[in-house]
Amino acid sequence: MSSRGSIRLAVAGIRGAKGRSLLTMLGVIIGIVSVVTIVGLGEGVKAQVAGQINHFGKDLITIRPGHITTRHSAGSLTNTDLLFGLDSVSGLSTQDVQTVQQAKHIKLAAPLGVVAGTVAADEAKVSPLVLATNASLPDALNQKVPYGSFFEPGDDQANVAVLGQKAARDLFGEMVPLGHKFTFRGQTFIVRGIFDEFDTTPLSPTADFNSAVFIPYQTASKLTNGSMQLYTILAKPDRTGNTAAAISAVNQKLLRAHGGQQDFSVLNQQQTLAASSNILDLLTTLIGGVAAISLLVGGIGIMNIMLVSVTERMHEIGVRKAIGATNRQILSQFVTEATVISVVGGIIGLLLSLLVDLLLHAYTSLKPVVSWRAMAVATGVSIAIGIIFGAAPAIKAARKDPIEALRRE
Repeated sequence: MSSRGSIRLAVAGIRGAKGRSLLTMLGVIIGIVSVVTIVGLGEGVKAQVAGQINHFGKDLITIRPGHITTRHSAGSLTNTDLLFGLDSVSGLSTQDVQTVQQAKHIKLAAPLGVVAGTVAADEAKVSPLVLATNASLPDALNQKVPYGSFFEPGDDQANVAVLGQKAARDLFGEMVPLGHKFTFRGQTFIVRGIFDEFDTTPLSPTADFNSAVFIPYQTASKLTNGSMQLYTILAKPDRTGNTAAAISAVNQKLLRAHGGQQDFSVLNQQQTLAASSNILDLLTTLIGGVAAISLLVGGIGIMNIMLVSVTERMHEIGVRKAIGATNRQILSQFVTEATVISVVGGIIGLLLSLLVDLLLHAYTSLKPVVSWRAMAVATGVSIAIGIIFGAAPAIKAARKDPIEALRRE
């Protein structure tokens, strides 16, 4: 019997038990949807992180606490935030800002420190991300302040603030609350400006600057009695071509200032992206591995159902062998049937994964990327599952004695 005939018989067998066949496919469908969607989400978040980093400029230098290593180096990654490491246990000091500013080839340096507390304005009372920084931050991030203005160099100890757009809405219920006042840690602040909307990264909540309130870092230092730590220092070289030289100069100066201890990391944008990608790759692999178990479960389900099918169709097997069907033809029939079930389940899974991606695009901040490579691998795996897990029932059917099989009704 030709392969076309085997496929025709397999399709007829599946149609004869539609409900059971659909349930058999369910494990494969869930596995395919899970794997393809998770890989797509990982790639999508990496693309969003890369886009956000590129927006800040390829010459942006990031100084973080802790010695960060990449996947290809010894050691482990010490920061879990995808961009600025604002969740680090240790911090940088205000003296480090001056050290960076004084380094050769550095044009500007902007610190970032987190100050905990509740912000009260009119009837609103929220706990936004309050960031301490200086007048160089907009230039460091290539971010405009379309309404009002940012701090001036002389505002280091002033009670002024610049808000992200979401923070402005949460606090005052309007987009441009210039001149409005709010209270933070017993001090009254005046809104000086509103940032343009920032690109956001779903897995980097501490870097969602749209929800942030920015205050001068020396003012923040007074509010915390000098105990505030800086979790990131952003710097820009005097010229784009001097980025590598600026990084080397900053590293040497900080190393001397820290007594020869490499308890900090000076990263260019490619290294920042690599550090972020390492974390995302780890998460994608871990969750993808768990999701891939569904494919294994689906394969076991196919094998069990095919074993039941062989038992139920014993008389059919006997008739076919009695009229001259060979063991190879019987084997081919049941392997083909298992493969068709798996492939159809895989196709349904791929279509559902595309639908899930569209829904995530439409209703969430996640922007999954359709990974054709993942889809091709998933399709190949679904075919392999059908062949591998369909083999045992097919061998059982092929080895049946025709007389014994004909006795079974």
